[in-house]
Amino acid sequence: MTTILLTGADGQVGQELRQSLAPLGTVAATTRHTCDFSQPQTLTATVKAIAPDIIVNAAAYTAVDKAESEKELAQQVNGQAPTLLAAIAKEMGAYLVHISTDYVFDGRQSSPYQTTDVTHPLGVYGQTKRAGEIGIEQSGAEYLILRTAWVYGVQGSGNFVKTMLRLGKDREEIRVVADQIGSPTWAKDIATAIAALTAQRTTGIYHYTNSGVASWYDFAVAIFAEAQALGIPLQVKRVVPITTADYPTPARRPAYSVLSHQKLIETLRTTPPHWRESLKQMLQEGQAAGVF
Repeated sequence: MTTILLTGADGQVGQELRQSLAPLGTVAATTRHTCDFSQPQTLTATVKAIAPDIIVNAAAYTAVDKAESEKELAQQVNGQAPTLLAAIAKEMGAYLVHISTDYVFDGRQSSPYQTTDVTHPLGVYGQTKRAGEIGIEQSGAEYLILRTAWVYGVQGSGNFVKTMLRLGKDREEIRVVADQIGSPTWAKDIATAIAALTAQRTTGIYHYTNSGVASWYDFAVAIFAEAQALGIPLQVKRVVPITTADYPTPARRPAYSVLSHQKLIETLRTTPPHWRESLKQMLQEGQAAGVF
């Protein structure tokens, strides 16, 4: 029986991966409490005790703005720990799957980023995630790096959909950035894609997001429209588009972070669902589970 080590199993993608990976083998799920990526030196004993055939790393430091003032911690979790995981995977002959981000790009393109495009992260979060990618690429391990973007899900707390619904229950007007463009992506779809790629033991760098593009403003408008259609109670009456300059943050964000699906479509022979359809499904699941 195949043994799969899943790290970051308490995150919004990690919790979906618990389900999607189950048909592929026995999933040993670890969280930050049992496998602490802020202490990379402790990883070796944990991994070797489990002796996995496959390692799926869904653990990450994702506080984009906080990373600007916690560079060392972000580097430990996003850079050093994945590099060490890759070295252990190489030594054990395990297959490593690692989740990365659109933030490895600077957002200056106007066409979808290919997996082969030059990276140029704008801030500490993107820089540390890229450091993890490089460590994995140079390890000699058999690996899959999956970059994704604009992730949200029923599980977890700090995602855009949940934030908008929380604000929408209390406010009549919400201001949302309209000049950053990307592809909202449901965590469950990411987990499904990872399971499909893992089943084929796909190697290299791949991009996965839901299909279609939107601004954060477009996304917010869609969230409220779909939520209201489901009868989720909201007070919001107006969504006002603003610029990035109107909403300054410690970290710079890519203005355009649409990722190309070309390589993924050729491998899996399927196109990712459109973001609006996945949003609708996510809200239905969340409502049924009593989350909203």
